[in-house]
Amino acid sequence: MNRFVQLHLLTSYPPANLNRDDLGRPKTAVMGNALRLRVSSQSLKRAWRTSDTFENALKGHIGTRTKEMGVKVFAQLVDKDVSEKKALEWAKTIAGVFGKPKALSKEEEKKRQDPETADAEKQTLKQKSLEIEQLAHFSPEEENQIGLLVNKLAQGNEAPNADELKLLRRQHTAADIALFGRMLASSPAYNTEAACQVAHAISVHKVTVEDDFFTAVDDLNAGEEDLGAGHMGETEFAAGLFYQYICIDRELLKENLSGDEVLTKATISALIEAAATVAPTGKQNSFASRARAEYILCEVGDQQPRSLSTAFLNPVQDVDIFYQSITRLNNAVENMDKVYDNCAEFRATLNAKTGEGSLAAIKATATE
Repeated sequence: MNRFVQLHLLTSYPPANLNRDDLGRPKTAVMGNALRLRVSSQSLKRAWRTSDTFENALKGHIGTRTKEMGVKVFAQLVDKDVSEKKALEWAKTIAGVFGKPKALSKEEEKKRQDPETADAEKQTLKQKSLEIEQLAHFSPEEENQIGLLVNKLAQGNEAPNADELKLLRRQHTAADIALFGRMLASSPAYNTEAACQVAHAISVHKVTVEDDFFTAVDDLNAGEEDLGAGHMGETEFAAGLFYQYICIDRELLKENLSGDEVLTKATISALIEAAATVAPTGKQNSFASRARAEYILCEVGDQQPRSLSTAFLNPVQDVDIFYQSITRLNNAVENMDKVYDNCAEFRATLNAKTGEGSLAAIKATATE
């Protein structure tokens, strides 16, 4: 079996703010002593796994990442005529299987029980008490077990026993968990090792983050007295051609998906399409910076994986940045093969500028 699938993508984004730091600026990194634009792997993975592309290809095989499963369970129990007191207790117990319950402070608990506290605030505190401290990723199989238990509790009107609370599953078919892994701090035996490694996307050239000063006009201001803008603001942006590296361990992915070969291929195919066509969602309404990968190199083999990011250690400065970037990637592949022997068994490329290759051929190389 050709164990590793490596994807190298070049995607050009016009002026955008795809992934912001804590100050609202586009994320950056210094590489080769030059400032580059950066889109974090976390941002990319979330954009892919929550996309329509992913959902349509893997319907029924996508998990839910949340702290609020207890809130959902509570609502379901109450809808099935379980008393609020029991529903609250049982929902906390079920959510606690997947993580440590979030404890209210003494002051918050006092407020929750105070008859003079506003209903809206009580509801907020009640929901907070049903949450767990850390995000947990629930597989479809686990969500199904929770649903069955909710129905059973509503019918029997008795608290769940220890056997009924064995809701965690090692074997599942959640493609997103299989790809990107999960960590359950309170139940490490049910952790899943990620079968896919995603690098931060980095611009192949140096960048300057620019400021956009903007104003908004008040439509009902006739301008007779106040001639100024109704609102003034500032946002920051930059444009770049990004290099993106992804590595998939097909054997581990298949193991994570309970040995399902068909689902493994569908998952790889869905990830490739999402990575090629789905843009991060940051500031899209302001910049409409949607883009598709214009160049993809797919490599498959048992050889130890390696990124080709060093092709851009020196920032690209050529007038035709795209052409020069492809040339550098090809040179890096050729030189790596010379000194380490062939670093892949099979390769396929897509070039949207020249119309060569296809996404279908990339998928076929990766899955077959």
